[in-house]
Amino acid sequence: MAVLLFHFSPALLSGSVKPLEHTHSLMYTYTAFSKSVGLPGFYTFTAMGLLDDIIIDYYDSKSQKKVPKQDCMNKALPQPYWVEGTKARQAKQKWFKRNIKIMMARMKQNSSDIHVLQWRHGCEAEKQPGNSSLQFTRGIDMYSYDGKDFISFDATNKVWVASSVVAEQTKRKWDNEELIHYTISYLQNNCIQWLSAFVKCRKKQLVQAAPPKVLMFAKNSKVKKNVVLTCLATGFLPKYIELKIKNEGRVLNGADRVVSTGPLPNGDDTFQRRDDIEIFRDDLATYTCEVSHSESNLHINSTWGKFDCFFATLISIGTAA
Repeated sequence: MAVLLFHFSPALLSGSVKPLEHTHSLMYTYTAFSKSVGLPGFYTFTAMGLLDDIIIDYYDSKSQKKVPKQDCMNKALPQPYWVEGTKARQAKQKWFKRNIKIMMARMKQNSSDIHVLQWRHGCEAEKQPGNSSLQFTRGIDMYSYDGKDFISFDATNKVWVASSVVAEQTKRKWDNEELIHYTISYLQNNCIQWLSAFVKCRKKQLVQAAPPKVLMFAKNSKVKKNVVLTCLATGFLPKYIELKIKNEGRVLNGADRVVSTGPLPNGDDTFQRRDDIEIFRDDLATYTCEVSHSESNLHINSTWGKFDCFFATLISIGTAA
């Protein structure tokens, strides 16, 4: 049994534009299996909402209930919201169950294997200068089946794009004026309205932004003549942060072999980011790490001490205890 999850095209997920400091996103992901996976924590159907990559609500086929995952969501939204949300998720669960059977029949697949149908949709918006309003920048509405892109919505050309021959039948059915109008309206209007409301809700919860803790160190590379310099910022919130590695004041990038994880969740609602660069051990240039987190008004510009690289050298030749 091989199950592939969330294999959505990187180009559609991340785009070619680097996220801005004041960009926010609201995404919903739905995952349905053709039958029980038989593994702990895996249900035949799950759905969750994510605000800036943080889970804000959750539903699965076992609990059959949409629940808040953030305190502000629980306090700000009335009980009818969760009741109606539960009904909507239950209806979507039935839709997914029905359409997995359609997909299996269309592809002439038997029921002995496990198949998975996934849907990801939502919007991104940018905070406008001088006020707190959000301006729509991008919408996402895409499906995958068995870990491969199936069909996605192209808002620019107002058409559904089939990623395989099998998806052409779905495209012909969905390329109608009513569905296209509804999809565009949801992504550009309804989604942005909910995003704005959720961002305000979360800001009330975050009375004070959490500043990052910055750690800088050197370690051995797989290549004996090299050493890896690491700048790690962790524990910050919200997730937008600037981290730059500099050589004699010049900002280095991917062309200089800087490798960055980008913002990653820590598991406690805070984030971390780690940037590395591999240099020669005998490189005498001055390397610095600059970290800026505007929400907490933190700005650090520190230099790797020669002792860091020297200690890594001692370890590599077996001098250190």
